Amino acid sequence: MTGILSLLLMLPTIVGATAWPMSSGIRDDIAESDDGICKMMVESQGYLCEEHTVTTDDGYILSLQRIPRGLSDNATRVRPPVLLQHGVLMDGVTWLLNLPSQALAFVLADSGFDVWIANSRGTNYSLGHTTLSSDDPAYWDWSWDELVAFDLPTIVKYVFNLSRQKLHYVGHSQGTLIALAAFSQQRLVNMVRSAGLLSPVAYLSRMTSPLARNAVDNFMSELLYWSGLHQFVPRGEAVMNLLKDICAKQGIDCTNLLTSFTGENCCLSTSTVPTFLKHEPQPTATKNMIHLAQMARDGTIAMYDYIDKDTNIEHYGQAVPPLYDLVNIPNDIPLFISHGGRDELADVDDVKFLLDTLKDHDPGKLFLQFIQDYAHADYVLAINAKEVVYDSLISFFKNQT
Repeated sequence: MTGILSLLLMLPTIVGATAWPMSSGIRDDIAESDDGICKMMVESQGYLCEEHTVTTDDGYILSLQRIPRGLSDNATRVRPPVLLQHGVLMDGVTWLLNLPSQALAFVLADSGFDVWIANSRGTNYSLGHTTLSSDDPAYWDWSWDELVAFDLPTIVKYVFNLSRQKLHYVGHSQGTLIALAAFSQQRLVNMVRSAGLLSPVAYLSRMTSPLARNAVDNFMSELLYWSGLHQFVPRGEAVMNLLKDICAKQGIDCTNLLTSFTGENCCLSTSTVPTFLKHEPQPTATKNMIHLAQMARDGTIAMYDYIDKDTNIEHYGQAVPPLYDLVNIPNDIPLFISHGGRDELADVDDVKFLLDTLKDHDPGKLFLQFIQDYAHADYVLAINAKEVVYDSLISFFKNQT
């Protein structure tokens, strides 16, 4: 259920005004537009930007943006590539919302990296398919399993082949989940130099957000109903009604939706919501949301459970879905893991369980950072994230040869 914070950010009209921490610095110049992300979000800041597309083996046409160099960097030299992967209900705009001195994509470009921004299937700039329309229910028959099996390998291979060198990877929330799952299957490891995992999600059963827990219960108890909604539309009537029901329950305080779902973020701007909502939340597949709910219910990382034994056998050759065994992650792949003490989605106890799974990882290849006052959204939207997180992440990348 990670990343659903974007869904909740736009609901003050349902449950009342949302309270926000006081600070400044978020961009207020972003207008709604049908232009591509490069023209709308990057070139407007004076940076070079390229639009790319890749096609997965199962036919999805994905959008990629490239910032090949920093604002004042005109040197003709080889720059190490970095791929940024957003979470669920988000898209690549996530990395561009703050001012250039604060947003990770711009900070990386200005630090000498060749920056690539991914947009997963089903988001506004990755709605294409070789044979299917996004209006076709079959288009939405996927979960994060397909991001692991198709989207991520296709994008990584494209960047690797074009740059002719291994790349660094940064994921937030679901973006960390799909990388860990891929690494556990020995995917990508020959093309990835290192990985930065921000608010890492591998296990969800210990998350403390009461709003998230109730959302999970609703998805699981109404599985047959939700499975009929092939596209999960955050602004749609069905989702609005679900959240109304959750917020009406005893013990669920929705007066501050962001805090009640993600934990209390320390360092967002007062203008985050109107700016953020010009671009987010993004659609995803209902099947994907159910899959995340299954993780929270079962406490495991496994492939999508079709519930019916025969259907599982049809898909997997066994009655229960196969596990992604994180113990199989190569212990020499450099990992930068940063998590927050106030994060109620990537909960501290769940992250500790992940770290225990990685206990045999080469200690020289594992950098851990714990930020007591950070919650889930701070990692992509905090105005002080450069100083608190990104500078250390960039140093980590530069130390990998």
